[in-house]
Amino acid sequence: MRICFVTGGTLADYAEKYAPPRADVVLCTFQALGKVSYERELKGETSLFEDVALLSKEGQNVVVCGCYTDARGIRRKSAVVAEKGRILGVSDMVNRLDGCEYRGGAGVKIYETSAGKLGVIVAEDLYFPQVAETLSVCGAEVALCLFEETCESLEQTLMRAEAFFYGIPVCVCAFGFAEAADISGKLCFSSPLSPCVYDLKREQEYHLVEIRRRGFSRRRKSGF
Repeated sequence: MRICFVTGGTLADYAEKYAPPRADVVLCTFQALGKVSYERELKGETSLFEDVALLSKEGQNVVVCGCYTDARGIRRKSAVVAEKGRILGVSDMVNRLDGCEYRGGAGVKIYETSAGKLGVIVAEDLYFPQVAETLSVCGAEVALCLFEETCESLEQTLMRAEAFFYGIPVCVCAFGFAEAADISGKLCFSSPLSPCVYDLKREQEYHLVEIRRRGFSRRRKSGF
């Protein structure tokens, strides 16, 4: 799976200045779209989601683009996903930290695409391993995380740990930096360039895990 990371500039800048490289998936960080009002999109006053769809149509691929959505004053960190000219959906950050200005969304999503089953992690959801675990259990082949600015090595450590724990490659596209980890927890790609391209190896490895614990008694029960 060839992934193109766009870590700076707007979506229009990328479309105008760069000849899009051949890629199965294009990841664009939050700068690409900025603020998106659902109300203005529906009224036709803006066409930001349409721009994402058109870019995916031009490249005949999947485009995942970060943005700050506004639904009548309720603001969220989100990622819009389009494939070959069609909007597949919008994923929101699920977890809200310390009452920040951005609200939490409702559930994580996996998108079945021509590039494979793509799970999306939005921003600080990377800090909550259960998000990556859910994507893995539900069959995602890769987890794509759109972040803002990474702070030193924290996000890289979490990315590598989640890739190892849940057996799913994790890619992070942030302001000014892109990186990816394979299922062994190894950092297999990092670059400050924008755009930059990485060929991600698809890996699925399964193991039988057993645990001894209390509970689930098999004795006959009566009276209830």
